[in-house]
Amino acid sequence: MRRWIALLAMIALIAASPADRRFASVKPGVALSFPRDHGAHPEYRTEWWYLTGWLDGPGGRHRGFQITFFRSATGLGGESRSAFAPRQILLAHAALSDPALGHLLHGERIAREGLGLAQASRSDTDVVLDDWHLRRLPDGRFVAHVAGQGFALDLTFRPAQPILPEGDHGFSRKGPDAGAASRYYSMPHLAVSGTVSEQGHAQSVGGEAWLDREWSSSYLPEGAVGWDWTGLNFDDGGALMAFRIRRKDGSALWAGGSYRAPAGQIAVLAPQDVSFTARRHWRSARTGGLYPVDPVLRVRLPGGLRELPMAPLFDDQELDGRAAGSPVYWEGAVSVPSGRGYLELTGYASQLHL
Repeated sequence: MRRWIALLAMIALIAASPADRRFASVKPGVALSFPRDHGAHPEYRTEWWYLTGWLDGPGGRHRGFQITFFRSATGLGGESRSAFAPRQILLAHAALSDPALGHLLHGERIAREGLGLAQASRSDTDVVLDDWHLRRLPDGRFVAHVAGQGFALDLTFRPAQPILPEGDHGFSRKGPDAGAASRYYSMPHLAVSGTVSEQGHAQSVGGEAWLDREWSSSYLPEGAVGWDWTGLNFDDGGALMAFRIRRKDGSALWAGGSYRAPAGQIAVLAPQDVSFTARRHWRSARTGGLYPVDPVLRVRLPGGLRELPMAPLFDDQELDGRAAGSPVYWEGAVSVPSGRGYLELTGYASQLHL
């Protein structure tokens, strides 16, 4: 375990360093290409496949979930022929939000790429990390299996809408300097089916999910300590992604997002179009983190200002990953008027650099 914690610390230091010529730079004007861009981009420093959503079970039971696979290029071992050279590290974590428990069930995996234990295909989504996986099937559906202490998720995700490029045709700014940016697209309104096992009891579920795909070599601008992010599926078929990058004093260093109307029109949100206002805070007894778990999201859309109070499924949706060398953050299921989705709050318990 100490070896993996040290490895994660090394990755964090590399990712926090200035732009490095060992890694490719994200540039505007590059078209997304599928299925290629569903796969890995090992020439970039950091990348993730991020699934969040609501699971609906018998009797009106609702739970939230997240599944995330990360790939991180270390910049090390480039000239080595050894299969043990840590050129690429794959990490994954998953969590189940069950209000009946009042806290998250979560698990994680980590391994260097190769050796038959960890692989991320470059041609399409096919990420394997020990006994966990996320794959895209020939018919376009995604399938995932993850398991942690006390839970397991075996889920299928069927796209119901076209891919949503974020920012400028997939070029997403994260700060005043265009060098802080990612390649970014989303897949809202994924129809979910499958099985949730909790404490050895399996149950069939349905629901709706959101997939985020990002890759970058210089994600956060100087002065950033964390971010607030949300992906929301509306009952009318609309979809909204909004984020803000925060300074240490809590002010917004940058913000943005996108809204796709039910008819398909896309509005790209500028920094002045997005704000998060805290209505109530929850403090974690485990970490001391103080989170704005019940914010109001205000977004300026073509039809005018829209205010979205975000109610958490329950307060304690903090993921405390310190035992595995991972950050601490709040990531949970939320509902808004005529919609639901996920809210991610980082940097409130400790600084996070990607």
